[in-house]
Amino acid sequence: MSLARAAAGAALAGLLALSGCSWFSSSKSASAEACPGAVVLRPLAATVVFAPGPERRPENVAFYGLLSEAELKCTYTGDAMHIDLDTVIVGERGPAARGDTVDLPYFVAVTAPDQTILSKKPFAVSIAFVANQKRSGVTDHIEETIPLGGRTGADLNVVLGFQQSPEAVDFYKRFRGR
Repeated sequence: MSLARAAAGAALAGLLALSGCSWFSSSKSASAEACPGAVVLRPLAATVVFAPGPERRPENVAFYGLLSEAELKCTYTGDAMHIDLDTVIVGERGPAARGDTVDLPYFVAVTAPDQTILSKKPFAVSIAFVANQKRSGVTDHIEETIPLGGRTGADLNVVLGFQQSPEAVDFYKRFRGR
């Protein structure tokens, strides 16, 4: 019987050790410290840059752009949230590519739970290609401080997308396969 009690005591001690700090949580709530989600808007995750000329067809694409992924970290100070956002942006040469760089404009917006845009800022990256390289990419790092206005960071969303030209929008309506 004492062996069974010893085993039960050891099991209880093991469970307490595994639970670690969760028994002694800090006074701050987890939701107040949660970061908002960072979401690449799928309809705006791809873009095109055309070669000079009137035709906006696949054979006249100089470069394609892709917002690949976004990772967000945040810290809180008073009624503000400081975000560190790393975004992977990939460029690909199209059939009409000339030159070894492409500039791709994109935006980062903060939205409320009802999708109301609270702030939106444009950014741009320049992607360089070497020799006959087909694809290249960069990780763009952005640091911003966002006033919370009484909201919690977990209530907000950070959304990203390419700033599309009317020609790019029309291109993707007509040529969905690319």
